[in-house]
Amino acid sequence: MKPLQELTRPNIWALKPYSSARDEYSGKSASVFLDANENPYNIPNNRYPDPLQRELKGLISPVKKVAPEQIFLGNGSDEAIDLAFRAFCRPGIDNVVAIHPTYGMYQVCADINDVEYRKVLLDEKFQFKAADLLNASDNNTKLIFLCSPNNPTGNNLDSKEIITLLNEFQGIVIVDEAYADFSDQPSFTGILDEYPNLIILQTFSKAWGCAAIRLGMAFASPEIIGIFTKIKYPYNINRLTQQEAISMMQRHYEVQRWVNSVLEERTRLMKAFAQLPCCKRIFPTDANFFLTRVTHAKAIYDYLVGQGIIVRNRSNVTLCEDCLRITIGTRPENDKLLEALRNYSTSDTK
Repeated sequence: MKPLQELTRPNIWALKPYSSARDEYSGKSASVFLDANENPYNIPNNRYPDPLQRELKGLISPVKKVAPEQIFLGNGSDEAIDLAFRAFCRPGIDNVVAIHPTYGMYQVCADINDVEYRKVLLDEKFQFKAADLLNASDNNTKLIFLCSPNNPTGNNLDSKEIITLLNEFQGIVIVDEAYADFSDQPSFTGILDEYPNLIILQTFSKAWGCAAIRLGMAFASPEIIGIFTKIKYPYNINRLTQQEAISMMQRHYEVQRWVNSVLEERTRLMKAFAQLPCCKRIFPTDANFFLTRVTHAKAIYDYLVGQGIIVRNRSNVTLCEDCLRITIGTRPENDKLLEALRNYSTSDTK
């Protein structure tokens, strides 16, 4: 890996961050706050939230086995993705490399930040070779994006190939583990200390059942976290989100129960789905969804909408022609999907 200063945009490295009132005073002994121009009424929402989310990070740390100074919390994982572009990629000069197909927000952030986005096509098993990503990079490649389990394909990427990238790429490797709780492959957080060029993304939106609170996590070296903290908005995580996440962390044992239920339903639903006349193929998955190739994706999607059932038509995605992405729901929801598709016929769509 190149020195972090060399990878960081010079203006970001030299940036003096905004200092908020709650940055300057973070103690708990004071009872009168006259420093932040807040309204003294409507307690507790009148006060600015902790800009560094100290209490929440303290709860996340033992659960994820990552030091608090290695944790960044953002408005969804999307904030951390965008910050990576803003921190390391010079607009119009630098580029990033990513597998394809994958989560679409990587390219959206690249386009917003005027950064060239280089796609490397997955093979027929939705896998990649580190050599192909390295061959697509050059001296101006700052980031490589991987999503494992990948979206929309659902499968884990080859961990050996990821390790090869971490060892050989001179920039920063970002591994998005949004769906990792549903996989039996260990999280890359276990090797975080070995690789200063590794950023791991996780989220409260999937296994934690908290998509509505918009909270994402990034794990990296304290130096990278320091850069993210320097350029984020001062109070990027509001008090309500922090409090809900703290409540979830205090009953984190429930999450594994939810995950187990999803995994049981995933096995049952995929087995039943494979017997449907409209199902041509189901791809292996390590996530809380599966990708399936069907006889006519658009017609089936439209039919299901008419039944009040919404899935995702991924036919416009490379390698996913006539594919639907099915999220695992509750047993009654899954049964409703199966019943509708058993009743489906070509005549229903004409």
